[in-house]
Amino acid sequence: MLRDATPRDGAPLGQILADWIDATIWMPKLHTLQEIQTFLGHLIRTRQVRVAQIAGQPTGFLARNGPHKAALYVSAAARGRGVGSALLAQAKLEKYRALWTFQANTPARAFYARHGLTVKRRTDGMANAERLPDPFLHWSAL
Repeated sequence: MLRDATPRDGAPLGQILADWIDATIWMPKLHTLQEIQTFLGHLIRTRQVRVAQIAGQPTGFLARNGPHKAALYVSAAARGRGVGSALLAQAKLEKYRALWTFQANTPARAFYARHGLTVKRRTDGMANAERLPDPFLHWSAL
């Protein structure tokens, strides 16, 4: 089930993101859990955030910034269960046209390629907080 995020979702969505950062060895650990949860609260207040849930529990989210994705994350327990695909399908319906990912995020790049996104350009990462190279992906069919 997909729904709009509410202020109550800041903590569980922040935990999903923090868990991904903690489990990803190449990702710099720049923020505390509380800072990440505060950031998610800000996204919920200032952007459109869609939450995926299973049995009433948040399992993933997509935060939109204009026509681009700001963040798409799925909890480790929900990966491979169609949560990311459902969030991305919703993004396509709402005409989100492009997104950023990290070059090192091989699973995400493969996931996006399976869903028809192609690399439009690449950066060296000097413009993002993590300083990691990041391809900009685009749906050419939209």
